[in-house]
Amino acid sequence: MDFQSEKPIYIQVAEIIEREVLKGNIKANEQVPSTTDFTKIYQINPATSMKGLNLLVEEGILYKKRGLGFFVSEEGKGIILNKRRKDFFNEFLPNFIEEIELLELDKVEIIKLLIGERNHDRD
Repeated sequence: MDFQSEKPIYIQVAEIIEREVLKGNIKANEQVPSTTDFTKIYQINPATSMKGLNLLVEEGILYKKRGLGFFVSEEGKGIILNKRRKDFFNEFLPNFIEEIELLELDKVEIIKLLIGERNHDRD
Protein backbone atom coordinates (compact mmCIF):
# COMPACT_ATOMS: atom_id res chain seq x y z
CA MET A 1 0.00 0.00 0.00
CA ASP A 2 1.47 3.31 -1.08
CA PHE A 3 0.02 6.08 1.05
CA GLN A 4 2.03 8.71 -0.86
CA SER A 5 0.51 7.69 -4.19
CA GLU A 6 -2.04 9.82 -5.99
CA LYS A 7 -3.97 6.59 -6.54
CA PRO A 8 -6.82 6.26 -4.03
CA ILE A 9 -6.36 3.62 -1.33
CA TYR A 10 -9.56 1.76 -2.31
CA ILE A 11 -8.18 1.35 -5.86
CA GLN A 12 -4.96 -0.03 -4.37
CA VAL A 13 -7.02 -2.52 -2.35
CA ALA A 14 -8.75 -3.67 -5.54
CA GLU A 15 -5.41 -3.95 -7.36
CA ILE A 16 -3.91 -6.05 -4.56
CA ILE A 17 -6.72 -8.57 -4.97
CA GLU A 18 -6.45 -8.47 -8.76
CA ARG A 19 -2.72 -9.16 -8.57
CA GLU A 20 -3.27 -12.13 -6.26
CA VAL A 21 -5.88 -13.55 -8.63
CA LEU A 22 -3.56 -13.13 -11.63
CA LYS A 23 -0.70 -14.80 -9.74
CA GLY A 24 -2.98 -17.75 -8.97
CA ASN A 25 -2.83 -17.19 -5.22
CA ILE A 26 -6.62 -16.74 -5.10
CA LYS A 27 -8.66 -18.87 -7.49
CA ALA A 28 -12.27 -18.86 -8.68
CA ASN A 29 -14.74 -19.37 -5.84
CA GLU A 30 -12.05 -18.82 -3.19
CA GLN A 31 -12.51 -16.20 -0.51
CA VAL A 32 -10.49 -12.99 -0.63
CA PRO A 33 -9.18 -11.16 2.45
CA SER A 34 -11.92 -9.43 4.41
CA THR A 35 -12.28 -5.74 5.16
CA THR A 36 -11.06 -6.56 8.66
CA ASP A 37 -7.94 -8.22 7.21
CA PHE A 38 -7.15 -5.15 5.11
CA THR A 39 -7.82 -2.86 8.06
CA LYS A 40 -5.44 -4.78 10.34
CA ILE A 41 -2.68 -5.36 7.77
CA TYR A 42 -2.61 -1.91 6.18
CA GLN A 43 -4.06 0.22 9.00
CA ILE A 44 -6.80 1.62 6.78
CA ASN A 45 -10.44 2.46 7.37
CA PRO A 46 -12.81 -0.52 6.94
CA ALA A 47 -15.03 1.62 4.69
CA THR A 48 -12.06 2.14 2.36
CA SER A 49 -11.47 -1.62 2.16
CA MET A 50 -15.17 -2.18 1.53
CA LYS A 51 -15.14 0.37 -1.28
CA GLY A 52 -12.30 -1.50 -2.99
CA LEU A 53 -14.06 -4.85 -2.64
CA ASN A 54 -17.36 -3.42 -3.87
CA LEU A 55 -15.60 -2.00 -6.91
CA LEU A 56 -14.52 -5.54 -7.82
CA VAL A 57 -18.09 -6.77 -7.27
CA GLU A 58 -19.37 -4.08 -9.67
CA GLU A 59 -16.84 -5.25 -12.26
CA GLY A 60 -17.93 -8.89 -11.88
CA ILE A 61 -14.58 -10.01 -10.46
CA LEU A 62 -15.93 -10.80 -6.99
CA TYR A 63 -19.27 -11.87 -5.62
CA LYS A 64 -20.53 -11.66 -2.07
CA LYS A 65 -21.87 -14.51 0.04
CA ARG A 66 -24.04 -13.06 2.72
CA GLY A 67 -22.41 -13.46 6.12
CA LEU A 68 -19.32 -15.14 4.66
CA GLY A 69 -17.48 -12.47 2.67
CA PHE A 70 -16.25 -11.91 -0.84
CA PHE A 71 -15.24 -14.61 -3.33
CA VAL A 72 -13.64 -14.61 -6.79
CA SER A 73 -16.16 -15.19 -9.56
CA GLU A 74 -15.67 -17.91 -12.19
CA GLU A 75 -14.98 -15.24 -14.80
CA GLY A 76 -12.99 -12.98 -12.44
CA LYS A 77 -9.51 -13.79 -13.76
CA GLY A 78 -10.64 -13.31 -17.36
CA ILE A 79 -12.21 -9.95 -16.54
CA ILE A 80 -8.97 -8.82 -14.89
CA LEU A 81 -6.86 -10.04 -17.82
CA ASN A 82 -9.04 -8.20 -20.34
CA LYS A 83 -8.99 -5.00 -18.30
CA ARG A 84 -5.24 -5.11 -17.68
CA ARG A 85 -4.45 -5.97 -21.32
CA LYS A 86 -6.54 -3.02 -22.47
CA ASP A 87 -4.70 -0.73 -20.03
CA PHE A 88 -1.36 -2.15 -21.16
CA PHE A 89 -1.98 -1.46 -24.84
CA ASN A 90 -3.79 1.87 -24.39
CA GLU A 91 -1.72 3.43 -21.60
CA PHE A 92 1.51 1.67 -20.67
CA LEU A 93 2.79 0.69 -24.12
CA PRO A 94 2.39 4.14 -25.77
CA ASN A 95 4.21 5.74 -22.80
CA PHE A 96 6.90 3.05 -22.97
CA ILE A 97 7.44 3.63 -26.69
CA GLU A 98 7.57 7.39 -26.19
CA GLU A 99 10.22 6.96 -23.48
CA ILE A 100 12.30 4.71 -25.76
CA GLU A 101 12.20 7.40 -28.44
CA LEU A 102 12.97 10.24 -26.01
CA LEU A 103 15.98 8.38 -24.65
CA GLU A 104 17.10 7.47 -28.17
CA LEU A 105 17.38 3.83 -27.17
CA ASP A 106 18.24 1.17 -29.71
CA LYS A 107 14.96 -0.53 -30.59
CA VAL A 108 16.75 -3.76 -31.57
CA GLU A 109 18.37 -3.90 -28.12
CA ILE A 110 14.96 -3.31 -26.49
CA ILE A 111 13.47 -6.15 -28.53
CA LYS A 112 16.33 -8.44 -27.47
CA LEU A 113 15.65 -7.53 -23.84
CA LEU A 114 11.95 -8.28 -24.28
CA ILE A 115 12.60 -11.73 -25.75
CA GLY A 116 15.21 -12.57 -23.14
CA GLU A 117 18.46 -12.08 -25.06
CA ARG A 118 19.95 -9.73 -22.51
CA ASN A 119 23.24 -7.97 -22.93
CA HIS A 120 24.73 -8.29 -19.45
CA ASP A 121 27.34 -5.57 -20.12
CA ARG A 122 24.80 -2.76 -19.52
CA ASP A 123 25.33 -0.27 -16.69
